[in-house]
Amino acid sequence: MGKPTGFMEFPRSPVPYVDTKVRLKTWDEITGPWTEEHLRDQGARCMDCGVPFCQSATGCPVDNLIPEWNDLVYGGHWREALDRLHATNNFPEVTGRVCPAPCEGACVLGIHEPPVTIKNIEQAIVDRGFTEGWIVPEPPEQETDKSVAVVGSGPAGLAAAQQLRRVGHRVTVYEREDRVGGLLVYGIPNMKLDKGLLEKRLEQMRAEGVVFETGVAVGTDVSLDELRERHDAVLLATGATVPRDLPVEGRDLGGIHFAMEYLTGATKALLDGDTTQAPIDAKGKKVIVIGGGDTGTDCIATATRQGAESVTAFEIMAEPPADRAETNPWPQWPQILRVDYGHEEARETYGADPREFTVMTKRFVGEGHVQALETVRVRWVPGDEGRMKLEEVEGSAQRYEADLVLLAMGFLGPEPGVLGELEVEQDGRSNFAADLTRFATSVPGLFAAGDCRRGQSLVVWAIAEGRAAARAVDEHLMGESDLPVPTLGV
Repeated sequence: MGKPTGFMEFPRSPVPYVDTKVRLKTWDEITGPWTEEHLRDQGARCMDCGVPFCQSATGCPVDNLIPEWNDLVYGGHWREALDRLHATNNFPEVTGRVCPAPCEGACVLGIHEPPVTIKNIEQAIVDRGFTEGWIVPEPPEQETDKSVAVVGSGPAGLAAAQQLRRVGHRVTVYEREDRVGGLLVYGIPNMKLDKGLLEKRLEQMRAEGVVFETGVAVGTDVSLDELRERHDAVLLATGATVPRDLPVEGRDLGGIHFAMEYLTGATKALLDGDTTQAPIDAKGKKVIVIGGGDTGTDCIATATRQGAESVTAFEIMAEPPADRAETNPWPQWPQILRVDYGHEEARETYGADPREFTVMTKRFVGEGHVQALETVRVRWVPGDEGRMKLEEVEGSAQRYEADLVLLAMGFLGPEPGVLGELEVEQDGRSNFAADLTRFATSVPGLFAAGDCRRGQSLVVWAIAEGRAAARAVDEHLMGESDLPVPTLGV
């Protein structure tokens, strides 16, 4: 694939972000412009590796045909590259921006050289598709007499809805928020995923015949039983939206918020046209973010743009190494230290990387409103059965001043309220129990996919599960299905 000697001729060269000083002045997307020549050379680096681990379960949950579209970009066949990209992925404009790219961690070239810039190429293909007008509605060739309800308009729900509509079913997506998109619209800041791109894809889906009902909370405004009466099948794609809390002394003080509450308010204010009206504003405040994942990074970037006086991020894990550890071999996802866009922006603004590793919060301090956090340093030591356990470092107590604390420690599972009085079997982690091939719950005609079924995971996994669940629903309704079968690591 690509140019046989390309990986020896061209060094890895990711598309750069917009200059930090420039992008901090706006909420615009951070990805900089690219040229066809640049992407052609990067596509040329894709090797004829025999077994492309990039598109294996380790590398790409949605089964992207990565070597094929790398080769097509290298050859200048962009329209064909878009067709191959859409063959497995409904929303490459999303994954090309927000996916952490496990495909690059599994790239065979990455064994001894920096891997192919797969994520950049994916984004460039679909962006050009929108620019050239190649992405158009694909309504079904014929209608069925079946109706499907999809509960939740995040990546799993949207992927399932589009697939089911394209084989002729009537599809209605129920979303409790005022806008369609779930996590994609309110959980990911605009600078990382431009909402205009999301709206373009939703316009395509509307033109294909998908119906969106916003402001409808299933379990409150309408029950699952009512949906089951209206539709021939119901798919739960509500996500895992119960946040992990930090129940320590002082948790009830004002100024302590879950990350999604903060990010949702900031994005709503932006989309409503006035960023100064965000319900939680970091302007002039000492901000502490607890949690070191992507959501924590998004909180850092948002607080920095809002004009926080300072931003500090606590991570309970140890600082990752610069290179793979022996216990983290290829093609596993490389657990290494990364400087993401929010870290870079905070360093530019405040003069240092905002992250503090191996920090555990012991207590929130304040009178009615948080004023400080009391912490200790921790270390990870071997425990029973080889598992690592946490141990406090004696004499390491510290106090950090804070006016605003954002909890970004992940999610525990789906909100149970959507079930109402309906008894649906759940697994030990509170997820809606449904197997990986049929996606059927314990209630006939009720299916589940995405984070509400598998637990908190990547957007690319949600899309893959949505596509697979669509096939399962189609087979349930019609007895057979022509929809593709994502492998899902099986």
